Amino acid sequence: MYSNRQACWLTQYEAARERLLAGGGKPAIASAEQIGGMTGLQILHAMMAGELPYPPMNDTMNMTLVEADSGWVVFMGIPELRHCNPFGTVHGGWFSTLLDSALGCSIQSALPEGRTYTTVELSVNIVRPATPSSGPLRAAATLIHSGKQIATAQARVEDENGKLYAHGTTTCMVFDRRA
Repeated sequence: MYSNRQACWLTQYEAARERLLAGGGKPAIASAEQIGGMTGLQILHAMMAGELPYPPMNDTMNMTLVEADSGWVVFMGIPELRHCNPFGTVHGGWFSTLLDSALGCSIQSALPEGRTYTTVELSVNIVRPATPSSGPLRAAATLIHSGKQIATAQARVEDENGKLYAHGTTTCMVFDRRA
């Protein structure tokens, strides 16, 4: 049985997925023509609206971008049995992917048109195990620094009660997008 806050989070997750799909969103890679002239935040908003494709791994990992503003994003993921290790807890790779997505997008959200990024360092600390019965988990990431070549961010993965499951940081290389 879900708590009221957990039910609210599930509603937010489902609404984000419905908005994405209603806008025509599908899993694919956006072309240079599709994202040309857009800032990083505009790209994220277009993906959330289904106007641009979203990363195919979001379906595999059962996660989606639910909030985005300049220097701040929230991804929500719902761990499933397929994300578990042989001992029945969520694999560390699931947490790492959720965190890497949130951290990277918090950096992307602050980039001007024509700039992009790639992760060069990811640090993940899992402080408590999750299972498929843990319900939705949110990775909220904030930009720490955005320079001409290097950007950093930090994030926390929490449940609906604010219980910490993991936290992480990233360093990303920032560079001009190729046509």
